[in-house]
Amino acid sequence: MKKTMLIFLAFMMVSGIFAGSPATKKIEVYYFHFTRRCMTCNNVEKVSKEAVEQQYAEKVKAGEITFKSINLDEKEGEAIGAKLKVEGQTLLIVSGEKRVDLTDKGFLYANNSPEKLKAEIRKAINEMLK
Repeated sequence: MKKTMLIFLAFMMVSGIFAGSPATKKIEVYYFHFTRRCMTCNNVEKVSKEAVEQQYAEKVKAGEITFKSINLDEKEGEAIGAKLKVEGQTLLIVSGEKRVDLTDKGFLYANNSPEKLKAEIRKAINEMLK
């Protein structure tokens, strides 16, 4: 009986190793900006960052969702912008080949309706999590 149990446990361990875990989707929320910014630019960043960190705290902690503020006037920011084909202020959510551009909604809602912007971000991220 012991031998059978050991064989069973060994089989379960080996099958678990080879089964692997499902690939986790990495979602990146980018806010691209320049060094000189207006109040609305700053609010788009602030509200977007809050939305990600508040609504997806566990996934942020696990590194599955990230928020990055990228300055296009800096060399590193310019390179990331070129890679993602971004040339100006942009609020972009990326997961693999999927891209959702929320720039218009960001500038429309950041100052007067931040909850609407947070809802748009949540909607886009939830679609990517499916």
